[in-house]
Amino acid sequence: MKKFITTLKNIFSIEELRNRILATIGFLVIFRLGSFVVLPGVDPTLLSEADSGILGILNTLLGGSFSRASIFGLGIMPYISASIVIQLMTVAVPSFQKMQKEGESGRKKITQITRVLTILVTLAQSIGYLQVTIPQEAISSDINPTFFMASSMILLTSGTMFCMWLGEKITDKGIGNGISMLIMIGIISSLPGAAWYEFVTTNGISRGLFSLVEIIVLFFVVVITVALVQATRKIPVQYAKQVVGGKVYGGQRQFIPLKVNASGVMPIIFAQALMILPTLLGQIWADTSDIALKITTIFQNPYSWQYNVVFGLLIIAFTFFYTAITVNPSSMADDLKRNGGFIPGIKPGRATSEFIGGVLDKITLPGSIFLAIIAVLPTFAFNAGVGQQFSYFYGGTSLLIMVGVILDTLQQIESYLLMRHYEGMMKSGKMRGRSQNVAVA
Repeated sequence: MKKFITTLKNIFSIEELRNRILATIGFLVIFRLGSFVVLPGVDPTLLSEADSGILGILNTLLGGSFSRASIFGLGIMPYISASIVIQLMTVAVPSFQKMQKEGESGRKKITQITRVLTILVTLAQSIGYLQVTIPQEAISSDINPTFFMASSMILLTSGTMFCMWLGEKITDKGIGNGISMLIMIGIISSLPGAAWYEFVTTNGISRGLFSLVEIIVLFFVVVITVALVQATRKIPVQYAKQVVGGKVYGGQRQFIPLKVNASGVMPIIFAQALMILPTLLGQIWADTSDIALKITTIFQNPYSWQYNVVFGLLIIAFTFFYTAITVNPSSMADDLKRNGGFIPGIKPGRATSEFIGGVLDKITLPGSIFLAIIAVLPTFAFNAGVGQQFSYFYGGTSLLIMVGVILDTLQQIESYLLMRHYEGMMKSGKMRGRSQNVAVA
């Protein structure tokens, strides 16, 4: 406890870090206040709570603003969708690949295109949002329906763009990871209410032992998730010695850290988006086909075993796909060769690329399986008796985003402490997973 208090004093004794933390808190407060501002003409007391299926997951990620018909009802999700599309295009479209290689100017062009695409995605999503989540009786009868639709689309789009601006400001003026920080604060804001309903309203004294078991299981799930996020496979790299001006450079033994879960939470997001398709297609033929009706019924229930088997297989497939487009062994091998580095026992060039690719495939398989297990853990928790809202925190996107953002934030804070010659947040002076003597790749 004494070390913790000392660390807090050290953190707030650094003026730049203190200002960044306060700025981050201020931006997050603005974000949370905006999530309670309801669209004009909507009676919030007549809105139904989105607490099941994919809508329940979205509502948890957005901190409840989705079900409140807030001006931040779509949050930062359209920006994430647009970013995913642009990221895929940088792999498949040559013109985007060229922009990516242009350095800072190319990144600015890609950012501008992403913003324009975000506006288009938000406008499209706002139509479905207004039609699906807001019942007709919740809309004031004094407002013209066309005017309400147009004005609400503009407000939702403006809200998303404002959220995107807040995320950029947190990245620039705060402690970084602005977009992820907004998602995380939305998830955390849903946790107290879910925990209160689970342990106080539902369980009561008679189920106190079951509540204790829930907390213990959740603790171990978090530990396993942290281990998955931090796990790396280090490939040793040796640099040849070079004599420059009478001084010897190189000859150091470094490493390339390959993350077991290099794709992060993206495979789950991709898989969740794809899992909506069977329901949409099934509803088209549900009236004329018994098979279509059965498929629709199965995939509308995210807690069915059929849904989770398909969901898990898609996550494994998308993990390999996303890792393949984000980690390029050929580029890593070329960078090593250009900088005079080599993997001991492996020839530079193509042999190095094949070796790195082989190692990446071997660690991606168990990583994808563990990721799929974490993604379907909320189903196991729900079937074991955990409340529906609280079960979301036993795995899936919510838990992975929280763990990832919290770890990145702690690493940012620790880097400031170590840079100012303070003792780090951990006894070793550095957090596990921080890279030191990492080979350029």
